[in-house]
Amino acid sequence: MSARLVGPGPYRATRLWNEIIELFRAAMPLRKHRCRFKSYERCFKASEAVDCLHELLGSNQNFGPEVTRSQTVKLLKKFLKNHVIEDIKGRWGKEDFQDDGHLYRFPPSSPLKPYPKKPSFGKEVIKFPDWNETKVGVSQEHIPVKSVTMNSEMWYKRHSIAIGEVPACKLVLRRELTQANIEEIWKSMTLSRLQKVLGLNSLDEVLDTKLVNSKHIVQNAYNVNKQGIVILEDKSKDLPHWILSAMKCLANWPSCSDLKQPTYSGFERDVFKTIVDYFGQMKEPLLTFNFFDIFVCVLGLLQKHSKAVEALQISCLLLPPENRRKLQLLVRMMARISFNQDLPPLSESVRTRTLMVQAFSRCILCSKDEMDLDELLAAKLVSFLMDNYQEILNVPSSLKSSIEEHVVHVQRVQIKYTGADTDATFPAPSFCHQISTDEFEYQRATGSQEPLAALLEEIAMNKEISVKDKKKKLKQFQKSYPEVYRERFPTPETEAVLFPEKSKQKPPILMWALKKPFQPFHRTRSFRM
Repeated sequence: MSARLVGPGPYRATRLWNEIIELFRAAMPLRKHRCRFKSYERCFKASEAVDCLHELLGSNQNFGPEVTRSQTVKLLKKFLKNHVIEDIKGRWGKEDFQDDGHLYRFPPSSPLKPYPKKPSFGKEVIKFPDWNETKVGVSQEHIPVKSVTMNSEMWYKRHSIAIGEVPACKLVLRRELTQANIEEIWKSMTLSRLQKVLGLNSLDEVLDTKLVNSKHIVQNAYNVNKQGIVILEDKSKDLPHWILSAMKCLANWPSCSDLKQPTYSGFERDVFKTIVDYFGQMKEPLLTFNFFDIFVCVLGLLQKHSKAVEALQISCLLLPPENRRKLQLLVRMMARISFNQDLPPLSESVRTRTLMVQAFSRCILCSKDEMDLDELLAAKLVSFLMDNYQEILNVPSSLKSSIEEHVVHVQRVQIKYTGADTDATFPAPSFCHQISTDEFEYQRATGSQEPLAALLEEIAMNKEISVKDKKKKLKQFQKSYPEVYRERFPTPETEAVLFPEKSKQKPPILMWALKKPFQPFHRTRSFRM
């Protein structure tokens, strides 16, 4: 069985878990082993399992060669806990797996996990906000949207050009958008863009859109310094001054301007341990539990570099501002330490880059319910963040400009048809869901054909216009909407009913008509030359 790339989509962590188990069971050699004067068939040593799984993970494009042997041991401990493997006496359920000579085997029962049946996140469309002022007491998360009913009169005005008339129009100014309106525009267009980049029909299975705070997106986009790092309005949520000083010390080594005390041998390791201990005691990772699934989904795009960068740019915009600021400072420090040749080694056995990934992966990404591949997924994401942090932790310029242009558009002068309930403006981008073919055909029929049929009926039954004008309008309608016209007038006889023939009267005999008209010369005989 060959490894395949597991792309973005729902339940990606579970799909990866099941695939690794299947690959491991297929690749692990099973043979006879002796233990304490007794032979055991079809089993393997713990060290052999580590060798096999470590090689398998390193060659798998979903994880890569940066997977360490210690991470492989942690995964095998979880295999033992979840009864993917058991010892030769049939025991499992404890994480006491060690990289030694103990014997293990595969249980006869299936170790694959069923896909979780997560409750739907509502499957509601994120509606584009109304431009009116938000009423007091109404939540900004659910700004009401005025529904528009397309009656025959509106369709008559909308399609007046097709039937030969252009109604009067006037210029109107939009009302000023409130801050809540702008925030909802940012939320709607940001989520719509994220869904498009991920290539998903819906974000329902990977993100609860109700938990996305529109205020956070706007603050992350605009409340930044010259380096693009978020500036917090509430300073109490910022990193402590002593942690900031420690991070600056290692990031700018050997110039530690913030530290006044003299350094000593091993000083840099003590500073690093202080930073690791602070971030290790956080109750929630910087990417938050709520957004775990969306970041795991983004990991499926790492083979497509530009799309992965854009998806992470947008996903990081959803974070609370204090989390985004801490992530920016931490990842920037990690990258600078990894490439700093002047900084003494922070570990005797682990190279600096690997140490950064091992030390901070869990405080950046992990799941609330201890997903089984947390360590591997977090390590993959953190490595990519370190290599591309300058792009990822900046606001995506294309998204920002498109939203700003849309906000300007809805605030400028608009054309409004007299008597119409809606302005002639571009449709606002919406966060939509896929529908079935039958539902689409029904919506197409009810949303388009029925109002057009009503418009045609109004033209046909209108007694105030002349027969000549009515025929002209019907002919133009037939040319523009032949299907609707054919449905109403399937035969010429049904159309002729609208125009009954009038009785023809003989014209009066005129006196001059009785006179014999001038008769041209007619030859009565032929002449031969």
